[in-house]
Amino acid sequence: MPHPAMSPNNVAVITGGASGLGLAAAMRFARSGMKVCIADLAGDRLTGAEAKLASITLGGAANIMAVATDVSRMEDVASLEAAVRNRFGGTDVLMNNAGIGPDSSSFGPLEHWQRILAVNLWGVIHGTQVFAPRMIERGRSGLIINTGSKQGITTPPGNPAYNVSKAGIKALTEALQHELRNTAGHKISAHLLIPGHVFTGLTARGRTEKPAGAWTPEQTVDFMIERVEAGDFYILCPDNDVPRQLDERRILWAASDIVENRPALSRWHPDYAEAFAEFVKRG
Repeated sequence: MPHPAMSPNNVAVITGGASGLGLAAAMRFARSGMKVCIADLAGDRLTGAEAKLASITLGGAANIMAVATDVSRMEDVASLEAAVRNRFGGTDVLMNNAGIGPDSSSFGPLEHWQRILAVNLWGVIHGTQVFAPRMIERGRSGLIINTGSKQGITTPPGNPAYNVSKAGIKALTEALQHELRNTAGHKISAHLLIPGHVFTGLTARGRTEKPAGAWTPEQTVDFMIERVEAGDFYILCPDNDVPRQLDERRILWAASDIVENRPALSRWHPDYAEAFAEFVKRG
């Protein structure tokens, strides 16, 4: 059963909507007859995405808008919400998806930490605080979908700033859904999208062809919509290399590091490699 918020003529707003997962979601929503607003940094990529969306939707350009937005700036997000309300009347589906991932380590560069947290985490906070009250006031069925990451759950070594930002999104979205379900008089739900390996500009790192193990953005969006319609909060996406069962074992191992008082990130500790491999087999 399609979720009522994702109905023809309803309104979807996607941050980071000019490419990757965001654009794939915008394309899917536009093809289904929804009115779509994509928000991203100003430039040719945003303009091109707007034209692409207008060319595939029955309503044409009248049903599509693109707003140059830096989600790290609260005033930009407030302007985005007002523009959508003025043009389309309000928002039914909000996808807080904008994200960046420059390399980081525990010792820097500081500007990478600041920018990653400003976009990935504060962008979601800004989107939630600006859009959610208006969506509740609207009195219609609505969805808030926040793009997290498996790296925010198992926190692998390699880019701690990104991991911290995505762990924050997990905690934020869980708290948001708890508050929503305990607030009477509205039909809004929050959902945490947890992609697998998806081939996008963020993950390509110079490659021009999709690795065999990766999903396309379109596959990920199709899975997201299927699981939202099924009522899932945690939308844990597989890919061509990692089935759900393996994700579950990795997540359980990460949580049990605390319970078992193992070394931090023991999955990557040589003394625990054999134990982890055996734990995965038992799954």
